[in-house]
Amino acid sequence: MSAPTPVGSGVGAVGPALARAVQRVTSAPLGAYQSAVVRIGVSATCLLFLLRELPHRHELYGPDGPWSWGMARRLITNNDSFTALMWSDSTVWFETVYGLTLVSAALLMAGWRTRAMSVLFMAGVLSLQNRSIFMGDGGDNVIHLLALYLMLTRCARVWSLDARRASRDASLLAEGGPPARDLAGPVLWVALGCVLLPATLLGGLGGTWWLPSLLWVLWLGNGAWWALNRRAPDHELRALLDVLANLAHNAALLVIMAEVCLIYATAGWYKIQGSRWQDGTAVYYPLKLDYFTPWAGLSGLIASSALLVMVLTYVTVIVQVAFPFTLFNRRVKNVLLVLMIGEHAGIAVLLGLPFFSMAMIAADAVFLPTVFLVWLGHRVSLGRQRLFSRTVGRLRLPGQRRAGQDDEESARSGGGGGHTLVG
Repeated sequence: MSAPTPVGSGVGAVGPALARAVQRVTSAPLGAYQSAVVRIGVSATCLLFLLRELPHRHELYGPDGPWSWGMARRLITNNDSFTALMWSDSTVWFETVYGLTLVSAALLMAGWRTRAMSVLFMAGVLSLQNRSIFMGDGGDNVIHLLALYLMLTRCARVWSLDARRASRDASLLAEGGPPARDLAGPVLWVALGCVLLPATLLGGLGGTWWLPSLLWVLWLGNGAWWALNRRAPDHELRALLDVLANLAHNAALLVIMAEVCLIYATAGWYKIQGSRWQDGTAVYYPLKLDYFTPWAGLSGLIASSALLVMVLTYVTVIVQVAFPFTLFNRRVKNVLLVLMIGEHAGIAVLLGLPFFSMAMIAADAVFLPTVFLVWLGHRVSLGRQRLFSRTVGRLRLPGQRRAGQDDEESARSGGGGGHTLVG
């Protein structure tokens, strides 16, 4: 008969495990590659959509739209939402907000001053979508939510210009020199503060309390972090700010995961209740709608096969319902993730909804394996280096030769390569 287990042994084992969990959550931002893909995907989706709708921007969100500025003003007064387009009804102001949204989306995708650009991107997305709420679809709702969450993430640790600048500063510090002089950061910080202060005092941030509070916390926190990083990088307060930033990042990433699971769970369970999804014919009907058939021949070919329609219908429901329950099984989760990404790619092609599909794929990317993302980044980096080397080789012009130049060129031919994708 075995000896009884001491009462305190189980409790004692919980303490170190809890300490390791707290250490992991607070010491570093988790999912650096996943958050970078979400950042790139969301900003690229919004950028491409705004560029495509550039000729129609006045009808969608501007002064020529059916949802007039006065109607939007009354709605905003009732639901307390935020949109900077309510600050003025002039065309110049509308063009300014639209242009800033475009620029912030491009810079956020490149990862330049990511924290500031994520705030501007959020403000631009909310301003346009809340101005004309009937112009959006499910993809716009996803971008709306992810734009809010991205402000809290440290999504520029890899695959960004910020990561490249941080790597360069670390190299300078390792060599004993000072970091590169930073002018853009303080200028952006002061400029955003000059906008945030009057917007708060004049009630231009909507009727909620949490949005101005969050913006002020981000503005003050980033100012304190920059000052401590420059003046006292080893101070305890600097470490505390890093811990708080890591906690906010990890919490936001967890919320994004929960949001994606909630989207698929609710979509799947609602589909189960529909008779067309139960009898396996639901996919047939959108393939026969002229508005959703950019490739009528391909849609007709798929709709003509009853077996294929039934398989697509049932697989869609099964994948959406089952996905939240497979997160703890890595292999099954990855298989379902591939199926969902393929489903959205099919929606983009067959139904002509590319931006909805891009938004959902960007949200799904939070579950992609790190090993795959590292491999993908390495392949993209190699492809970029080969492309640039071929381009430079074709554009190189021969100069005037002189005696002894062959020896000089052979001595210089061992130059190093360029930057990798991660900086």
